[in-house]
Amino acid sequence: MSGRTSAAAAGGTQSIERVVNLLRVVASRGRSGMRLGDITAASGLPSSTCFRMLQRLETEGVLERHAVTRKYLLGPLLYELGLLAQPRFQLAQRCENTLATLAELTQDTVYLSERRGNEAVCSARALGDYPIKALTLDVGVRRPLGVGAGGLAILCALPPAEAEDIITGHAERYPKLSSLSVERVRELIEQGREQGFAFLDGPVHAGTAAVGVIIPTIPTFAPMAAISVAAISSRLDPSRRLEIAAQLQVQAARLGRLLDRGVATEE
Repeated sequence: MSGRTSAAAAGGTQSIERVVNLLRVVASRGRSGMRLGDITAASGLPSSTCFRMLQRLETEGVLERHAVTRKYLLGPLLYELGLLAQPRFQLAQRCENTLATLAELTQDTVYLSERRGNEAVCSARALGDYPIKALTLDVGVRRPLGVGAGGLAILCALPPAEAEDIITGHAERYPKLSSLSVERVRELIEQGREQGFAFLDGPVHAGTAAVGVIIPTIPTFAPMAAISVAAISSRLDPSRRLEIAAQLQVQAARLGRLLDRGVATEE
């Protein structure tokens, strides 16, 4: 391959990486959207480059810009493509009854988080009956592994070297999205491995806390996933924290067995 051809290929790869990064940045805010300045700051791209790319993605239907707020949101093309991909990714449907059971038992908000590369995506949510709800995530929101209790549980289950690569890779993102630092994430991983569950108190939303556990790894259902319970911090004191973790572990183990047997949906 000639030097010119090699440089062109490298440039094309870089462009793809930038586009994917922009989409992840916009998706990190869920359905609320992001303003140009926030996208520029989060992506690390020059403002002129970021604006040109956003304009082109809007033209192609990958993004859209709200007529009033001027915030960028994921566009219709992604939805249309997702309809084709959906049958291959049905873990949320398989976990529906488990999440509902946990929401009934705990009366709090239950989340399913699935690993996508070095991030976790909220793929399902169930609401309990407690009047004050911890709605810290919308379905579809993606965050760096470690920012939420589900993503932290996944990090705790990874081999130490792989987990370390992920958290150092997110060194600049953690403080932008939360009160966490690389050092604090390392501490939380160590605690999680010792106690058998992940726990976070208010790194993104002050006054809310969450407990998360991994769904036992099943090769046919990679990437890994976790379930978590979020509540106002006062409802997750040390005693109740252990109680919730035990309930999560029982349901996660049961769910893992069902998936391992290839049960399409829970009975």
